Amino acid sequence: MRPKSLDDIIGQGHLVGPDRPLRRAVERGELHSMILWGPPGCGKTTLALVMARHAQAHFAQFSAVSSGVKEVRAVVAEAERERKLHDRQTVLFVDEIHRFNKAQQDAFLPHVESGRIILIGATTENPSFEVIAPLLSRARVYVLEPLGPDDLKLLLRRALDTPDGLAGLDAELPDEAADLIVLVAQGDARAALTALELVVAAQEPGADGRRRATVELTRDVIQRKFLLYDKSGEQHFNLISALHKSLRDSDPDGALYWLARMLEAGEDPLYVARRLVRFASEDVGMANPNALLVATAARQAVEFIGLPEGNTALAEAAIYLALAPKSNATYVAYEAAKRDALGTATAPVPLHLRNAPTRLMKELDYGKGYKYAHDFDGARVDQQHLPPGLQGRRYYLPTDRGFEAELRRRGIGGTRPEAGDEPARPTGETG
Repeated sequence: MRPKSLDDIIGQGHLVGPDRPLRRAVERGELHSMILWGPPGCGKTTLALVMARHAQAHFAQFSAVSSGVKEVRAVVAEAERERKLHDRQTVLFVDEIHRFNKAQQDAFLPHVESGRIILIGATTENPSFEVIAPLLSRARVYVLEPLGPDDLKLLLRRALDTPDGLAGLDAELPDEAADLIVLVAQGDARAALTALELVVAAQEPGADGRRRATVELTRDVIQRKFLLYDKSGEQHFNLISALHKSLRDSDPDGALYWLARMLEAGEDPLYVARRLVRFASEDVGMANPNALLVATAARQAVEFIGLPEGNTALAEAAIYLALAPKSNATYVAYEAAKRDALGTATAPVPLHLRNAPTRLMKELDYGKGYKYAHDFDGARVDQQHLPPGLQGRRYYLPTDRGFEAELRRRGIGGTRPEAGDEPARPTGETG
């Protein structure tokens, strides 16, 4: 079912539709090195094959999973022969180019630069992170989109009616069954065709020899949809970011959805639990000190009973964290203290705060003048605990939300700065 011309390609109209720059270049036979970035089953390999055919170029293909620098040298030598003997270009298609390490990617550079090969790399990962900068600067990045529902339905009908497809089996697929396959495929043409083939093969022919698939059969064969997810790639970070931001915005429904997306796609539940524990201290903090206890308990529950039983413990923690009052005062306080700890002179501990277990230390005034808090009303004592150069610093500035409102009433901390004066938000995967 792989298309053989640009007109046969389903989807990617923004790249190969009428009058699009890439299509015009292909039709003129003017190829250039490029990176095709898109999800599985969106047509990256197909597009590379069609472009090479239009340009009447020699096509060489290998996967980064099973090939290395040695194979690159062999392809370059073959490209030289093709240029000298047949006066034609060589298109080198590298599937999963993100799996090449830096040294292997470097091997392409001189040959792409000299024009010996036209490199077309395919990747499901963000090339900004996975492809080295020198190679990116020599190749154009094209973003391919997952196929839409209408595109997938057209693909299924074409497969049922085409001799190269399943026309020889004389099969019928009701619209409801096609909708179910589209839902399962999640924009992946390969997954849609595989599901269709399984459904048709599972249906016994009728008296007239025709296979009439039903919705029930389709559901039984497919069982569940394939959630697009890569536990070490961009989808991983996108989904955990969506979960974290839903929690921060106090949206339990959004949090539950992204939690389910991660768990049902096979994410390590302990990873999710660790992120919830981090959120409890970073974004809830002292506004509700119990949040950390709930998140930690959810982690222990998952470790104790595993999945799927542990998913409700994570769900309970997610709901609790989403609905809890929010404060990043603990996070801001630690970041401010860290800046002083790293950015100021390493000051000695004040004498009155030092321990004095020996006579010599006592003679050197270790611990002299220390006021024991329990000897004072409310166990509160006014004495300096910071080095002399940092006296007067205020790191923890409670908000007026949740339990922190009570802390402010007690006079703990100082006045919080204006929003623009606070330290920058975290810039990591949950920022």
